Amino acid sequence: MTQVQTVLGPVDAAALRRTLMHEHVFVLTADVQQNYPDEWGEEDRRVADAVRRLSQLPEHGISTIVDVTVIGQGRNVPRVKRTAEQVPGLNIVVATGCYTFDEVPLFFWRRPPQAMTELFVRDITAGIAGTGVKAGMLKCAVDEKGLTAGVEQVLRCVAQAHAQTGTPVTIHTHAASKHGPAILEILKQEGANLDRVVLGHSGDAVADPGYLQEMAEAGFTLGMDRFGIDHFATFEARSALVAELCRRGLADRMVLSHDTCCYIDWFGPGSLDDLTQWHYLHISQDVLPYLQEHGVTADEIDAMLIRNPARILAG
Repeated sequence: MTQVQTVLGPVDAAALRRTLMHEHVFVLTADVQQNYPDEWGEEDRRVADAVRRLSQLPEHGISTIVDVTVIGQGRNVPRVKRTAEQVPGLNIVVATGCYTFDEVPLFFWRRPPQAMTELFVRDITAGIAGTGVKAGMLKCAVDEKGLTAGVEQVLRCVAQAHAQTGTPVTIHTHAASKHGPAILEILKQEGANLDRVVLGHSGDAVADPGYLQEMAEAGFTLGMDRFGIDHFATFEARSALVAELCRRGLADRMVLSHDTCCYIDWFGPGSLDDLTQWHYLHISQDVLPYLQEHGVTADEIDAMLIRNPARILAG
């Protein structure tokens, strides 16, 4: 049986069960954390709080999350591993890649493009930064600015690492800008298997199901995430969009998630301590009942939470 890499080692694809495909454990600005430690607080307290939050997931039927925190978002695999060891009922898949909306990060600035691809491949095949933890997902971003030179370089390097290793890809997108066709063209040039590529944040496009249908029919899987983040679209609008796409026969082209985290330092002191509406349970507690009440079948829910994630992660 095909196995999937998690923080605590490989697991059989069948053991993934219900999976949230776009989450974070910690999102940090590393130099801010180092120079302003009061923003972070006590390490033990933060880890304990993450354990508490994540332990709720298995209790509500979720067995796996994909932590898509990569270079540019303060990825700290030893901290995630320490957290995962205290939540044995939850599989955590971690990612490699690079998060930028414009320029290539300084770390790669004077290096040849292939150095980025090589780093991603090493994270997948040998492990991340000496931890032995192997990445099970690749990630990049194409936001409102679109395919700037730096963004295109990262996308191509991610696609090349995917082609070399078979590791799946998730792409942060700005749904309103409709960059899907441009992303599609580059991925085709790099030989990507579109069946294992997720267009993240597709659920923001609540007013344009036609665009999402076009992208799904082109071969992408739609990341219907950000449930609980009402800045872009309400819970009801996101859920109604999922139900509509199911009516269009696209349940096998969607995955569900929240895009939330245990701690994020982008909001200043206290961060998620004060943002209690951000949690990992909206799908279990709110979204699934809504979908069932609006005609989405149990089999379609299984497709979005079990079969599609397993197809993407395990091939």
